[in-house]
Amino acid sequence: MYQDKTLVCKDCGNEFIFTAGEQEFYAEKGFENEPLRCKDCRQARKQSARQSREMFEIVCASCGKVDKVPFEPKHDRAVYCSECFANMQANN
Repeated sequence: MYQDKTLVCKDCGNEFIFTAGEQEFYAEKGFENEPLRCKDCRQARKQSARQSREMFEIVCASCGKVDKVPFEPKHDRAVYCSECFANMQANN
């Protein structure tokens, strides 16, 4: 049903392949638009967004470790380091 398509990246102008498997994945997820950027440009864009994100220093409510989170914590709510948060998610 799906066939590989050659698309042109809107950032770098290089051609890239939108594979049949990727098209099927997009359809399963309900995505209606084809990708506009090649894999390298998508990764660069994501990395740029991560680096420009403001981080806030916290003290973990569970272990007391100092860590940084990408949101401004509210003083009336417990905030956890990434390790404790992951452990809590795994236990639920």
